[in-house]
Amino acid sequence: MLTKTPTIFYTPEDYRLFEETAEFRNEYHDGEIIQMPGGTINHNRITVNVCSYLKFNLRGKNAVPFMIDLRLWIPQYRRGTYPDIMVIEGQAIFTEGRKDEVLNPLLIVEVLSDSTRSFDRNNKFRFYRSIPELRECILIEQNEFLVEQFVKTESGQWLFHEYEGDAATVSFPSVGVQMLMSDIYEGVIFEESNDRE
Repeated sequence: MLTKTPTIFYTPEDYRLFEETAEFRNEYHDGEIIQMPGGTINHNRITVNVCSYLKFNLRGKNAVPFMIDLRLWIPQYRRGTYPDIMVIEGQAIFTEGRKDEVLNPLLIVEVLSDSTRSFDRNNKFRFYRSIPELRECILIEQNEFLVEQFVKTESGQWLFHEYEGDAATVSFPSVGVQMLMSDIYEGVIFEESNDRE
């Protein structure tokens, strides 16, 4: 006779306590704690390239980029995630009693991998869209020159734009910055799509 192993339900408080001492980053999905996969060299190069460029170009402006280790809480869907890059305009709004969990990104950048691509494009983007302050979401492929962009209009609709090829220039309208595709992918070596994330 087969018996089903009971699923453990973790509260957001359980998750936050767990994260304080965890060796690896974990996401929270409405009661589940899910370990995040490790990154590849391409993933890290792209993340550093974009975050460094944004940091340099946003100096003196009222917006600051954060990379990888700052947690985002999405109250409507009870999700805790670690976007690759977030830009916050003005003061960060934190979950009450926390200094490691923000609520108000203006821009989110995710570098896609084989194991997370579908989830990042579909469910995670749906969760992100519930954030009132979010104006732009960028998805970057790590094995080809391809950037997908979603920008929120004044009427609340999301517009899609795709950038392809190493000669393209990617515009980040939410922060008034443009970046060459060649700068995004600087140092990246394309391989067969078999990344380890």
